[in-house]
Amino acid sequence: MLQLRKIIGVMGSGREEYREWVVPLARWLAEHGYDLLTGAGEGVMRVAAEAFVAVPGRRGLSVGIIPGEVVDGVYKPSPGYPNPNVELPVLTHLPLRGARGREPMSRNHVNVLTAHALVFLPGGPGTLSEAELTLQYRKAAILFGPEREFRRFPAALERTDSLERICEWLLATVR
Repeated sequence: MLQLRKIIGVMGSGREEYREWVVPLARWLAEHGYDLLTGAGEGVMRVAAEAFVAVPGRRGLSVGIIPGEVVDGVYKPSPGYPNPNVELPVLTHLPLRGARGREPMSRNHVNVLTAHALVFLPGGPGTLSEAELTLQYRKAAILFGPEREFRRFPAALERTDSLERICEWLLATVR
C-alpha cells in the first residue's frame, strides 16, 4: 500500500539565514520522517535543506520548487537555483517571485499547495506573499521567529518563537 508522504514547507528569506531558528527545525523534521519543501534558493531555504540532509538515517527528501522559464524552447532555471542540498528539484516554468509572488506565474502557489503544512521564518515580500497564499488556499501555517519580524504578516497566523510549540503544532496538524 502506498503511504502518502508528509511534506512540510519551510519558507523564509532568500538572503538572511536565521540559522538559530532554521537548523533545529530542519533537523527535527528530518528526525521525524517528514519531507522538507523549500523554494530551493539561498538564505533560509539553503540552510534548511543543508541541515535537513545532514541528519544521518533520515527517511525524508529535500524537495525544492525551482523558478524558471522557457526561452526559445529551452528551459532555464532562475540563476542560483537550486541550491546544492535540494535532492528532488521540481522544475517550473514560473519565473515570478518576491513582490510578485501572488501572481499566477509565481512558483509560490506550488510551494503552498504542495506542502501539508508550512512553517514561515522571517522573510521579505516573497515570504509574505506565500503566507498570504496559505490563507487563500486554507493551508495550515504558523510563523516561527522573533515577533517583531512578522509585523506585516497576516494577523490570522499564529506566531511563536518556541521550537517546542512548532513541533507540537506539526504533530497535531500533520497526521
